Amino acid sequence: MQLGLIGLGKMGGNMAERLRRAGHEVVGYDRSPGKRDVESLEALVGALSAPRVVWVMVPAGEPTRQTVRDLGELLEPGDVVVDGGNSKFTDDQVHAQVLGEKGVGYVDAGVSGGVWGLENGYALMVGGSADDVAKVQPVFDALRPPSPEDASGEAMPGAGFVHAGPVGAGHYAKMVHNGIEYALMQAYGEGYELLAAKDLIEDVPGVIASWTQGTVIRSWLLDLLVRALQEDPELEKISGYAEDSGEGRWTVMEAIDHAVPMPAIAASLFARFSSRQEDSPTMKAVAALRNQFGGHAVHAVKAQEVERPA
Repeated sequence: MQLGLIGLGKMGGNMAERLRRAGHEVVGYDRSPGKRDVESLEALVGALSAPRVVWVMVPAGEPTRQTVRDLGELLEPGDVVVDGGNSKFTDDQVHAQVLGEKGVGYVDAGVSGGVWGLENGYALMVGGSADDVAKVQPVFDALRPPSPEDASGEAMPGAGFVHAGPVGAGHYAKMVHNGIEYALMQAYGEGYELLAAKDLIEDVPGVIASWTQGTVIRSWLLDLLVRALQEDPELEKISGYAEDSGEGRWTVMEAIDHAVPMPAIAASLFARFSSRQEDSPTMKAVAALRNQFGGHAVHAVKAQEVERPA
């Protein structure tokens, strides 16, 4: 099928490539001239045959809100807009109402996979009506990872994709996913710091690598921590400064609203705040993990900070 894709950065560009490899036609628009296929949103809409599907992959907040408003003036009844960024779920309901008044459908898609999604596929959590989701389903099927097989050799349904509910459900599910991600990274970071603090442990990277097979704490995030330590065994080249992109805060706020205890996720969020006040091995590991799985920018250590006394 055809897809208009707005935003061709680290995630959007790789998603466009994965879709093209699957045989879909992608018409891309980005503010950067070197990346785009068309010169404007008007040209993008004009290049697509009705009913159109346009996927928005720009930063959450006002950039997404403005893009949705602009598309509302250009699209026609029966078209569908997909917001694949990390928008707050309350924005989705506003977007759906604005577009719905013009007969344009709206689907929110929480996307996980980072810079590795091109090869491995993207986990997708979507919200919207069944009819609107169905219009985008071939794109979802191309982006998601291949379904794993169970012990009998049958493909396991549901892996990597869920229609989570009505508008807003996709981004809500992704918000909780990212809150869990915060806590997992914090636990790995703290474990790394304790190993590094004990003189008894002579091979910290080796210990962490040994956990990647056969243990109950093995995961893709742990694999990425191993990769980071292979590149920088003592994480000397990276500052322990970790940003939070919003989803962790929203998760904790939702937990408060619904009286759901979330001590681990809340503590991991507050640890990121503390990382901006002092450097620590734990937050170095968290910052390294964010860089590994998502290509997120890291703060380099200043030259004088890595100098060793003679």
